[in-house]
Amino acid sequence: MISVNVPGKIILFGEHAVVYGRPAIAIPVHNIQAKVTISPIKSADEGSIYLDAPNVNISAWLHDLTEGQPLREAIQLTLNALNIHEFPAFQIKISSTIPVASGMGSSAAVSVALIRAVSIHLGNPLSIEQQSAYAFEVEKLHHGTPSGIDNNVVAHEKPIFYTRGEQPQIFIPGERMVFVIADTGIASQTAQAVEGVRERWVSDEDYYEAIFDQISELTVLAKRAINTGDNSTLGSLMNQNQVLLKALGVSSPEIEKLVQCAQSAGADGSKLSGAGQGGNIIALVPPSNETEVSNELKKAGATRIIVAEVSA
Repeated sequence: MISVNVPGKIILFGEHAVVYGRPAIAIPVHNIQAKVTISPIKSADEGSIYLDAPNVNISAWLHDLTEGQPLREAIQLTLNALNIHEFPAFQIKISSTIPVASGMGSSAAVSVALIRAVSIHLGNPLSIEQQSAYAFEVEKLHHGTPSGIDNNVVAHEKPIFYTRGEQPQIFIPGERMVFVIADTGIASQTAQAVEGVRERWVSDEDYYEAIFDQISELTVLAKRAINTGDNSTLGSLMNQNQVLLKALGVSSPEIEKLVQCAQSAGADGSKLSGAGQGGNIIALVPPSNETEVSNELKKAGATRIIVAEVSA
């Protein structure tokens, strides 16, 4: 039996703009994970795979799942990449503690964990780059036109500076960073939010391109602040990024309430993270202020608090 764990993720800078060729920054969140366990089945026919994924109410043989079903697609891509189609039967069990529809990489983490586990089980582990590339193909089934940042950060399990179509740049912060992630309690529908921005961009391309350029400038400055350990500047840049995300039309009253609450409670900076219109906000906090900010966000209506830390 083998077991693989893959972390969730959170975007710090560049959501939406990354879809239009601008850079973005994301970090893994290690205290939420997708887990895939594989064990042999002695009584089944060769080449059979049984899938048990209670989180999405799936308990079935792989060949009984419909074509294009994301879990089936991830497994099939892996088998095709390995050119292996004859093997002793095995069972795959999938579980996840990553919140769904929250911009925390749930679907990408499951895909990467599944691809990684199957390739290891079959004796030919795929590279991180291959795992990410195949997970990206599955992400298209979930989100239509994904940027590619989710599959890259969860596959590498390290902070990345990412521009669509380029190799991700892995980097290490100059100082420890502590983030409080607060859930609005409203599901964030990534495909719908991305499509909404695209429709508005088509109707007024110059206006939205200018916003994407400003977000890009903030993202580059944020990478510099992270590298030098300048958390004060980083927080200010987060606040500025939130203003631009609001201008894109992806904020909401619930998001704005939590963003302002975090800042009032002593966060260095805060913003929505992910597609927006729901999902999570993320606040950079001094380590000594983590508890106070978390408590105030709960009082303000946050339905879930997750603390993420990135070491220097």
